[in-house]
Amino acid sequence: MSISFDNALGIHEKALGFRSQRAEVLANNIANADTPNYKARDLDFASVLAEQNAKAKGGSLGLSRTNSQHIAAEGVPMGDPALRYRIPTQPSIDQNTVDLQLEQSNYAENSVQFQASFTFLNSKFKGLMSALRGE
Repeated sequence: MSISFDNALGIHEKALGFRSQRAEVLANNIANADTPNYKARDLDFASVLAEQNAKAKGGSLGLSRTNSQHIAAEGVPMGDPALRYRIPTQPSIDQNTVDLQLEQSNYAENSVQFQASFTFLNSKFKGLMSALRGE
């Protein structure tokens, strides 16, 4: 009997990748806190989860043409659909939308969630290793 890592690890592997990507986006926001006209961005976990679920079910997330005169969009990079601009709570005079305290708090929360996912994934691997050894 073969072991399927997708079944054994579930969504936790992808969640770890998402947390890593989100840490990059939040760190970029923090680094540009004093850049004029910089717009803060964040990743939306719900849209990433929906996208992964659609891919797992074999669904397509492409565009559809409703009129034969529309331009086809095959091969056009759409960017990351989960990466969205953050709505500022207090817009600054220089049009920068980064709220440093909010970004730092989101970064800390993301770090805790990353560590939790990593710990869970580590325990899954330890369980698989002990099962393979027959312990």
